Amino acid sequence: MNSFLLPAVTLWQRELVRFWRQKSRVLGVVASPVLFWLLIGYGSNDLARYYSGSVVLTVMFSAIFSTITIIEDRREGFLLSMLVSPAPRTSLVLGKILGSATLAWIQGSLLLVFAPLAGVAIGPAQVAVVIGVIFLICFMLTGLGFVIAWRMESTAGFHAVMNLLLFPMWLASGALFPMATAQGVVKAIMWANPLTYSVALLNHALELPDAQPSLSVSLAVTVIFGIALLLFSGVMAARKSSQSAA
Repeated sequence: MNSFLLPAVTLWQRELVRFWRQKSRVLGVVASPVLFWLLIGYGSNDLARYYSGSVVLTVMFSAIFSTITIIEDRREGFLLSMLVSPAPRTSLVLGKILGSATLAWIQGSLLLVFAPLAGVAIGPAQVAVVIGVIFLICFMLTGLGFVIAWRMESTAGFHAVMNLLLFPMWLASGALFPMATAQGVVKAIMWANPLTYSVALLNHALELPDAQPSLSVSLAVTVIFGIALLLFSGVMAARKSSQSAA
């Protein structure tokens, strides 16, 4: 157990230390979604409608772009030293994902202070549920970022793929318009989009009206997708380790 936990905790701590040394990242990741939410919310006179989508957008940018450190670690040779170590590959992957997910979770949780501005009431007993849901979403999105970053050789390529994939995922997640009003292909895409279930799960936690899909389905998809991405990341890391050893 120690051989599994120690590498994971060490890499988790490394990600946190690296982040706090680059404080400009906090401003960039948090400020942009907040401004986006305020512009859309005030423009439509419905801040509450877009609140959960803005929280998901914040953690999405933070979680995904934190995994860019994988490309930097590869370039600096740190990734290779990880892969040739005797530590379990799933432990190494878990540490990297937990580190980035924790950073995204902190930034997403900070946005809860804006809930009263949106007219969203969060009771004391509800806070634990909401921040727990935010962490599940962060974990899932970080796993997605890990899978994509692992195959990238340059940060430019990573940004291009992220912009092409992530923003459309967010647009078709129910963050801007509910699934009930979607039509045809767009509605089918929303059902297939894992981020749809993340937004719905947060809506349920915040007790916002007209949250779709259901709570049980949204929770199951978010958890299962997050675990699947973790396991798949572990398989990729183990395969890379075998290639490095060869």
